[in-house]
Amino acid sequence: MNINKKRIVITGGTSGIGYQMVKYLQSNNEIIVISKNENRLVALSKEFENVITYQADLSKLEEVESVAKLITERFQKIDVLINNAAVQYTPTFIDNAFKYDSINHEIMINFTSICCLTYLLLPALTHQNKAAILMINTGLALAPKTTSAIYCATKSALNNFTQSLRYQLENSNISVQQAFLELVETGMTAGRGNNKMSAEEASKIIIKGLKEDVLEHDIGKVKLLRLLLRLVPSVAKKIMKKY
Repeated sequence: MNINKKRIVITGGTSGIGYQMVKYLQSNNEIIVISKNENRLVALSKEFENVITYQADLSKLEEVESVAKLITERFQKIDVLINNAAVQYTPTFIDNAFKYDSINHEIMINFTSICCLTYLLLPALTHQNKAAILMINTGLALAPKTTSAIYCATKSALNNFTQSLRYQLENSNISVQQAFLELVETGMTAGRGNNKMSAEEASKIIIKGLKEDVLEHDIGKVKLLRLLLRLVPSVAKKIMKKY
């Protein structure tokens, strides 16, 4: 897909990988960013001329519906939707730090909002030119770790949703793609792991896959994980358990 003079919607585009994708794409495209942090949205719109911002808390269904309505009323056509926003809570169910309310919050942002936003923006993506929906996923969708059980479950669900949606849209103008990331240096992963991929590098690889229409894009160490899951799944799961 030629990523030039396109209208691209990105969720969670004010920090981390999302911000790097906005930075990389904004010079030749019109970028629509959805994020919760109003101050960061204001700063982003000042930094880049081709960026249009919408404030929405994706953990609240009414705000997902509201922002989708605002976008579709203003723009009849969208070329790319990048579902990037996500949250991760690391306490286990038996940790004193675990918060019950985090369950619904995490599911809503990481999975439910993606399903809803994709459906609500689908009419704008359906046109005679090629369009794309890109899900930003993780190797944890293929094999979970001990902590962050809800996060791992939502990413696994996203993997299956993406594949099923691809089947549904295979005769349409829309390509449904997925990028599986290794551990990337972002605010979410601060203090965890070593030798992490930078958000800038990850964003460039993601966009390269989008341009090349890579449906299942394994990035970095995810390639090795996929191989281990085929050859020695018990070893792969043991590694990921401690991830």
